[in-house]
Amino acid sequence: MEYISHDEIEIDLLELFYVLRKKLWLILLSGLITAVATWSVCTYFMTPMYKSKTQLYILARPSSITDLSLADLQIGNQLTQDYKILVKSRPVVMQVIENLELDMTYEELSDIIEVSSPSNTRILEIEVAYPDPNIAKQIVDELAAVAIERIATIMDTARPTIVEEGFAEPKPSSPKTKRNTVIGGALGMAVAAGICIMLHLLDDTIKDSEDVEKYLGLSTLGLIPVEDEKAVKQIKQKKIRIAKDTKGKR
Repeated sequence: MEYISHDEIEIDLLELFYVLRKKLWLILLSGLITAVATWSVCTYFMTPMYKSKTQLYILARPSSITDLSLADLQIGNQLTQDYKILVKSRPVVMQVIENLELDMTYEELSDIIEVSSPSNTRILEIEVAYPDPNIAKQIVDELAAVAIERIATIMDTARPTIVEEGFAEPKPSSPKTKRNTVIGGALGMAVAAGICIMLHLLDDTIKDSEDVEKYLGLSTLGLIPVEDEKAVKQIKQKKIRIAKDTKGKR
């Protein structure tokens, strides 16, 4: 019984393969349409964003020389978490807006700022995404400078050191047009293939003798050919012409 069930699954999979092969043109067309649509959206309807990033090195202020290693290792990571909040605090962000004379609100600038820290490090990364790469660099550099002053004022720790200043990237970080186009095309093909398979599985109409044996469990004794209407008309017209010719000869 297990062997028969296994054969039936193989037949079904093979049948689905032929269904997909028969509809291959439709699947490829769907993938092409979705790929073109995705490319068009990314190219004409999405604003390119450029990212600029700066890095700060966090170091705690030890009470003595002998405490340098302990303070650096134990307190530095905790301070990094505190600095993440301070960098995006309202006083820091509003000061950056004022210094650069940006036409932005606190919420708008805060939304494009991303602060992170690689695991097991005392490096604080500040990243800004903006439609203009040069302005993105200015914002991230000014944000780092203002944050350092703010941190030094309210916290009794050593001033963070700038490890790397912002850089004006020549290529946009988003949207990733090529990747999105490929993903869009693949999704379009997958959806089209899924629809074809679903329609085939839901189609329970009997088309030939194999379907009779498969769905009804009955054996067919013979086949009755069904004449095509067009062929029947042609035969009738031919008989009429023969009859007319015969009558004319008489």
